[in-house]
Amino acid sequence: MVLVISCLVLACTGIVQLEPDPINPVDPGVNPNPNPNPDPDPDPDTDPDPDPDRIEAEDGTLTGIAIKQDRAGFSGQGYVDGFDANQDSLELAIEVRTSGLYLLSIAYAAPLGKKVCDLYANGKFVQGVSLEPSERFVETAGIRIFLKAGPNVIRIGKGWGWFEIDYLVLVLASTPPLSVENALVNPAASDKTKALMAYLVKSYGKQILSGQQDLSQADWLFAQIGKRPAVLGLDMMDYSPSRVERGTTSDAAERAIEWWKAGGIVAFCWHWNAPTGLIDQPGGREWYKGFNTNASTFDIARAMANPLSEDYKLLERDIDAIAEQLIKLRDAGVPVLWRPLHEAEGGWFWWGAKGAEACKKLYRLLYDRLTRVHKLNNLIWVWTSTDTRNAVAWYPGDQVVDVIGTDVYAPGPGSHDSLAGLFYNLVSIYGGRKLIALTENDAIPDIEAAIEQRAGWAWFCTWGGFIRDGQYNPAAFLETVYNHTYVLTMDELPP
Repeated sequence: MVLVISCLVLACTGIVQLEPDPINPVDPGVNPNPNPNPDPDPDPDTDPDPDPDRIEAEDGTLTGIAIKQDRAGFSGQGYVDGFDANQDSLELAIEVRTSGLYLLSIAYAAPLGKKVCDLYANGKFVQGVSLEPSERFVETAGIRIFLKAGPNVIRIGKGWGWFEIDYLVLVLASTPPLSVENALVNPAASDKTKALMAYLVKSYGKQILSGQQDLSQADWLFAQIGKRPAVLGLDMMDYSPSRVERGTTSDAAERAIEWWKAGGIVAFCWHWNAPTGLIDQPGGREWYKGFNTNASTFDIARAMANPLSEDYKLLERDIDAIAEQLIKLRDAGVPVLWRPLHEAEGGWFWWGAKGAEACKKLYRLLYDRLTRVHKLNNLIWVWTSTDTRNAVAWYPGDQVVDVIGTDVYAPGPGSHDSLAGLFYNLVSIYGGRKLIALTENDAIPDIEAAIEQRAGWAWFCTWGGFIRDGQYNPAAFLETVYNHTYVLTMDELPP
């Protein structure tokens, strides 16, 4: 069925991210991007239609689901239910008059707790949409999605399943300009750190920096296509004291210095093994998975509430251990895109398991101890966000964040969306004040689509083996991406 709406915005019918585990291929606890809905209310300038058309879910093509009328408060002739198998989906054919970004809202019920549905447009994965618990039908906030003039197909897939869809709403959204101040939150930032930030700001929206997590994968990429990514992603994980005491070693700091000297940019995350309380049992709770919430009994809320406690002192011990490695980089003149406490909002890592307030306190402790105590003035601070209603509640604040990142993993290979909707959701949430980067991805965004849709990601960083499995990023696609004039590689960076 094709739905055509006569107003400017035409109709539609009918995110989640999986954080790849550094030990195993994929950790199903996430979507480091359950990428749900942005600000609770659409911006006034992005909602030009005060009375948008409603698209009833029961008018779409149903696969494995059914129309129901059991839950009170539904619109139209019913709602759709039964998203419990991987192939289950709601598909709606729509037609719009104008190519561009649209705000899509989904009216849903999620009586069994928080869920996520997968959103697709014209066959490409857009993002996982978080559906907060609700026994009545409520609308998500507007999710930006790119549609082309003419016919389009929007599909809602199972995702986590066990939710109900009543209707969708589309309104045409504006595209805000990309203009970020060239400034760092640390007033004592080193000259090289300031220069890197200035370069990122200058390139923002004009070109995208290529990135790859893990040196061995970056080396493989060079062997295949003769190009090195501009950004190398590394991990402080094996410097965590609770891992070191069990025998782990790492040379990530030394490899980072070599990468910088070769002309590249360095980014670090930290899969922080819990300081104590490791469960260390088989079946996913081993000591080397101690960054996961289910692999540790460490209580971050209790620790942050008691600065004199042993647990708080262990946090400081761990931060100091990582500072030793960052000091090596500082003394070698290496600025770092530093991304601690990533994907906190998902709750699958212990630093986000007890809610936003405890996590923000820990982030502030990190910032204070690394900048004030250890004088690490070579860090560009990156916060990993979703575009959910809750994103702002988790945000540590403009005073301690330089860049907003987000981590996106599609439910399967073959989707190279530009992620323009997600990009502009984040631009909107953070008021355009911060650079927006794709700090982890499986499939690299389609570069031509990113240009057309003005998805101005500062950089992307493909996680581990997703670069070489031949499915998420086929060889011909990688050749196209890494040789595109819009994509910056190591050899194109300024000296």
